[in-house]
Amino acid sequence: METLEKIRKAYTEYVLENGKQPTSVFQFAKKLKIAEADFYKEYTSFDAIEADIWLTFFTEAKTTVEADETAQSYSVREKLLAFYYTWIELLKGQRSFAVYSYGRLREASKGQGARGMGRQQSQVFKPFKEAFYDYARDLLAEGRESKEVEPRPFITDRYPDALWGQTLYLLDFWIRDVSKNFEKTDTAIEKAVNTSFDLIGRSPLDTLFDFAKFMYQNK
Repeated sequence: METLEKIRKAYTEYVLENGKQPTSVFQFAKKLKIAEADFYKEYTSFDAIEADIWLTFFTEAKTTVEADETAQSYSVREKLLAFYYTWIELLKGQRSFAVYSYGRLREASKGQGARGMGRQQSQVFKPFKEAFYDYARDLLAEGRESKEVEPRPFITDRYPDALWGQTLYLLDFWIRDVSKNFEKTDTAIEKAVNTSFDLIGRSPLDTLFDFAKFMYQNK
């Protein structure tokens, strides 16, 4: 087993058994029978391990969907739906860790109020967030080409933020979901994605705006 995988496995088992992070890298490495320096070759901290795990959930879901030949013919809306369903399925396989990590980060961010994520949560989710933003921008660009996404002045650049907020909402919903086989999460995914694409797609207001613009230019 590679050192990185060994560290991740041992860390996951430790936090699930103890409900908290190890007290020190030195003690953790000693119990794992590796040099402390070998730990730092892979990770700079315990939070870095969690950040890597959350990023892996994302990259595996994205890779799985993109490897599906059927998904290549999906609309952008359907691709995002497929990603979320796949992502949640992967999270189910390590739900205990996801619940622990998300709960710990949420507890650490209490008191942040309107400022949103606490610093610790922000750092742990940072690699995941950055990778998701790249993915969202690619999807949105594809959506503009297929006319599924309507470019709007001053708003278009905020679309990735909205999709990231949607992702955090769905994660929180799934963490709290107690329905059988998380059926309510499936419904939440469908409704959230359909609503977001209804909002960022072309609407009667866009048609009205175009008509008003035409009238103004030709008066």
